[in-house]
Amino acid sequence: MSFKKLGLSDALLKAISKKGYTTPSPIQEKAIPKILEGRDVLASAQTGTGKTAGFTLPMLEKMIVSPSLHKRPIRALILTPTRELAAQILDDVKAYSQFIDIRSMVIFGGVNANPQIRTLKQGVDVLVATPGRLLDLHNQGYISFSKTEFLVLDEADRMLDMGFLRDIKKVLALLPQKRQNLLFSATFSKDIKKLAGSFLNNPVLVEATPENTTAEKVNQTIYRTNKGAKTELVIKLITEGNWEQVLIFTRTKHGANKLSQKLEKAKISSAAIHGNKSQGARTKALAGFKSGKVRVLVATDIAARGLDIPLLPYVINYELPNIPEDYVHRIGRTGRAGASGDAISIVSVDEFEYVRGIEKLLGSKLDSIILEGFEPTDNLQDILDKKAANKAAHKRNNPRNRNAGGKGKNNSNSNSGNRNRERGRGNR
Repeated sequence: MSFKKLGLSDALLKAISKKGYTTPSPIQEKAIPKILEGRDVLASAQTGTGKTAGFTLPMLEKMIVSPSLHKRPIRALILTPTRELAAQILDDVKAYSQFIDIRSMVIFGGVNANPQIRTLKQGVDVLVATPGRLLDLHNQGYISFSKTEFLVLDEADRMLDMGFLRDIKKVLALLPQKRQNLLFSATFSKDIKKLAGSFLNNPVLVEATPENTTAEKVNQTIYRTNKGAKTELVIKLITEGNWEQVLIFTRTKHGANKLSQKLEKAKISSAAIHGNKSQGARTKALAGFKSGKVRVLVATDIAARGLDIPLLPYVINYELPNIPEDYVHRIGRTGRAGASGDAISIVSVDEFEYVRGIEKLLGSKLDSIILEGFEPTDNLQDILDKKAANKAAHKRNNPRNRNAGGKGKNNSNSNSGNRNRERGRGNR
């Protein structure tokens, strides 16, 4: 099937051709006609499947056919969980709309709001945003949703993981009742289904690939070793394999910084991105990685969500995620759009439980390798005891836990809730 048969106008077809697209991907082929019909859509789409074009192209088509009679109101709102994903979507929207009279912009936190406010005052048709900054500017009177016709929740599962549910509900309450809703998610958890049921109107279900599958051309391999040997093994794999453009996932921000510094000492150019980095630093690191100036990008799950790096050859799980679905998201950064790629996981004995969860989710066993000189000898109980000791020491040294009486417990619960909310708002 061709894009022309999907019912898109010549201007959009011209933009698609300029992007190098020849035939629609499965998600595009299934979603575009339904969106053009005006249906609400609940779509399951893995990363790298072309889902952004799947919801952007039909929205733009409908905006061409029915132009606004008002001065550039916000007609389409696209909500995303992270700054990087929001910026990437804006780039795609601009590319697809380059031959039509559509204005688009992005707003997110971590940068000065004044330039965003000035652009909003000039009028915008398509707004891409993270929830926190969007609500801030709306509360200040700079954003009106009175003419909004389309709402897209992209990477909805990650938005819930990051604690954005309350903000999403606030946004939904501000939008006109009559609108078209599109929800795209890599996984369909109970919470996602509950959210979809709260605002989608008789949606059509669109599934391009089975839930929680990984790209067919991604080679997945586990390297078993000791916990303390992980860094040395990563350096060996990168240097001896002469790997370029390697995306490495760590579980924590501190871990990302520490690994990046060790790679630099090993003469491997590296940069770290995570929630504590300024937006300028994150943008610079990603640009350096895409251009080849930075060989290795070390990232946490939150910062890496939405990264679009064409033909990325290698993804390394320095630490496995404790949620199996996150493994699918991580390795989905490679093997995009039909390309091949390698996903390597460096696994210590305390992560075997995570391996079993991932294999159960995938429905298959992962190939396991032990390199000479990196044979695993760690004892699981020793590692668990050390973790418990470190946790206890941290708790004793944390001033927040020194409150007298019963306040400590209550404050701990309150602080935990606040931290969860801040985790989401950190990507404003």
